[in-house]
Amino acid sequence: VQLVESGGGLVQTGGSLRLSCAPSGRTFNTNSMGWFRQAPGKERESVAAISGSGSSTVYADSVKGRFTISRDNARNTVYLQMNNPKPGDTAGYYCAAGPMYGPATLRASEYAYWGQGTRVTVSS
Repeated sequence: VQLVESGGGLVQTGGSLRLSCAPSGRTFNTNSMGWFRQAPGKERESVAAISGSGSSTVYADSVKGRFTISRDNARNTVYLQMNNPKPGDTAGYYCAAGPMYGPATLRASEYAYWGQGTRVTVSS
């Protein structure tokens, strides 16, 4: 089972970027999903999460109002829409899958499957 992130790259402050996460080997349509990030020299931090049902979401305060997590079960894909990114959002972004029918949670310990990450660089 592998989670594959895509969509990273270079974006300017005030622009937008959409990250995608698609698993291979199985579906995660009923699993809670989360996005996390890690900047060089810093600890990993949570970004956003969506419940297995898709009915609830939760965000880190640092991205609230700018980022949106969503899922498209028909495409077996989870997205992170990044609007108005800031240089402080520069990091490797990782998606993760939690338990089936799990809640939206920012606790990394709740997630058993992790992707390899996609790099996002925000220039001012």
